[in-house]
Amino acid sequence: MIANTRKLHDLGQRLWLDNITRDLLDSGTLAHYIADLSVTGLTSNPTIFEKAIGSGASYDDAIQKLAARGLSEEGIFFELALADLTRAADLFRPVFDASDGVDGWVSLEVSPLLAGDTAGTISAAVQLHARAARPSLFIKIPGTPQGLPAIEQSIFDGVPINVTLLFSREHYLAAAEAYLRGIERRVEAGLSPRVQSVASLFVSRWDAAVKQEISPPFHNRLGIAVAMRCYKAHCELLASARWRKLAAAGARPQRLLWASTATKDPAARDTLYVEALVAPETINTIPEKTLLAFSDHGHPGAALPADGGLAEAVLEEFRREGVDDEALAAQLQREGVQAFAKSWSGLLAQIREKSVVAGAATATEQPQ
Repeated sequence: MIANTRKLHDLGQRLWLDNITRDLLDSGTLAHYIADLSVTGLTSNPTIFEKAIGSGASYDDAIQKLAARGLSEEGIFFELALADLTRAADLFRPVFDASDGVDGWVSLEVSPLLAGDTAGTISAAVQLHARAARPSLFIKIPGTPQGLPAIEQSIFDGVPINVTLLFSREHYLAAAEAYLRGIERRVEAGLSPRVQSVASLFVSRWDAAVKQEISPPFHNRLGIAVAMRCYKAHCELLASARWRKLAAAGARPQRLLWASTATKDPAARDTLYVEALVAPETINTIPEKTLLAFSDHGHPGAALPADGGLAEAVLEEFRREGVDDEALAAQLQREGVQAFAKSWSGLLAQIREKSVVAGAATATEQPQ
């Protein structure tokens, strides 16, 4: 019997795990997901690391050792994150090699505090990628107005980029434009155009945002309609003369990645967004709970139509319900930046607390 996750893989869609913890690595669970559930990549973000570091003692020894070396809280975090993600990258390396670098990626986000700092983001992206010393590490940069020039420059610099916090077709197209400009500049400079990128569209947050404002028949339909609209734009871009020229030069397409695909409505099917967003040459990054649910009882739906299907009609229905999708996209992106910044502050506070405990313990061990 073919596993449900394998069915998605065979349809051309890739499943990535939206989680990373030291326990996941130490227990062999990630290796199991790769071998048995067709997981071919992994994403992380500040919220994931805040939960990982704060949920137990897995990181305590490492934090104590790094604190003893005098590292700042941020310095400690990136040491921890890079240690985990390079281990994950090594587990995915056979996938990366077998796919000629198309699959097998892991992702690390720059500090959310750099969201308004283009120059700082560019510098951090280069440094973090170099420190990882793994070809399959994406650096995540938010697709905000300040992030877009950083994405273009990072691509030109040869840094693979996962563009995060995209919420609309317009956000996606702006991210794609930054990627294209970066690749075009590399071609003009005589550099290799093979710098990988993914564009991460957040889906379920749309439905969570409007649930209280709309009638029940509209629940859990907006995010999928937005995704369908973006997929149409993606297909049109790949059919354009501009892209065909870059592809002929050896460039790889910036793949569309569905993010925030855990069902937030307890009344909805727990595999709703995975089943609804089947599309070849795309990626769905999902939390463990959703991965296991889909493996158990998921059913891949029909592939998304390249022409957008009924997306525009559905969006028009929501507008009649009073939803301003353009304004909401901007709001969701702002809230996403704020949420990651809050998680960032939380995880640094956790590291600070564990470092203080370590310092106190060291002090009590000193001879009197």
